[in-house]
This record gives sequence, C-alpha cells and structure tokens, in this order.
Amino acid sequence: MAISIRLPEGVERHLRAEVGNLDQEVKELALVGLYREGKISHSTLAVSLGISRYATDAVLKRHNVTEDLITLEEFDEQVAGLNKMLGE
Repeated sequence: MAISIRLPEGVERHLRAEVGNLDQEVKELALVGLYREGKISHSTLAVSLGISRYATDAVLKRHNVTEDLITLEEFDEQVAGLNKMLGE
C-alpha cells in the first residue's frame, strides 16, 4: 500500500536536503506514532520497517519511545529470577 502526502515544493526541497531519505523518515515517524498510540505492536512495527526486533528497539530509542523497554533493574530482577529457578 502506498500513502502519499503533498507538501509545498519549497518545503519538500528543504526537507529532502535536511533529512536525506524523506520518504523513509516520514514512514518511520508515522509508524512510530502509531506504535506510541498503541495501534500497532512492536512486531508489526518491525515488519513494517523491514528490520529486526533489536533494530526496532534502536528506532524507538532514537524517537525517545522508551516506556516499554525494560530498565536495567528490571533486567537484573529477571536474571535473578531465572537463576533462582535454575537453582544457581
């Protein structure tokens, strides 16, 4: 599916010079916005952008979407829980 938006020529020219791949940037911004609003999942975002789960985390971080990423403390708690389950 293709979605297009119309921008005044001068605005488009400026953005293309500033951003580079404007089409990809707009696609990424739109999809990250939908993710932020809870309208698409992490995996849908990854598939839509054609990138891995880990690359998707990097995209989200670049756009300051970090609320669903675990903290270091949460990670440590998960590791401790797994170690306890494994008897370590």
